[in-house]
Amino acid sequence: MSRRRRLLLLVPALAVGACAGLSGRDPPRVSVAGLEALPGEGLELRFLVKLRVQNPNDAPIDYRGLSMELELMGQPFASGVSDAAGSVPRFGEAVIGVPASVSAIAAVRQMLSLPSRDVRSLDYLLRGKLAGAVGTALRFESTGQLDIAAFGSPAPGR
Repeated sequence: MSRRRRLLLLVPALAVGACAGLSGRDPPRVSVAGLEALPGEGLELRFLVKLRVQNPNDAPIDYRGLSMELELMGQPFASGVSDAAGSVPRFGEAVIGVPASVSAIAAVRQMLSLPSRDVRSLDYLLRGKLAGAVGTALRFESTGQLDIAAFGSPAPGR
């Protein structure tokens, strides 16, 4: 059998093995750990969304990029991407900062939809993915509440 033919047979076998190794992995648990105001441009607001990524698996999660979308009170609010690379240790966690953009229209829509009562927190839905090796990604989705008092506050010591 020629070397080329053996390689053609080997590549699919390796791909199947890699996929089998990923199955049985629990998805990462991701939540919003904080928001920091960044300088905006034109008709957009910018935030650094700090995501706490927890790895419930017995193997580290190596990532090379991240994308996320954030909804507040059931409405699209912010989206962002980062080319950050790193690793979340096995049974460990990491905080990853993702710059996110919010259009002025989305910000106004959110302000107008706030109930008239005293609101201290907003429900959120977070969706995204951690990019891994070429063509692989770990998707995540979570819900929670953002404390309005801390919204846009800089991190301590900054």
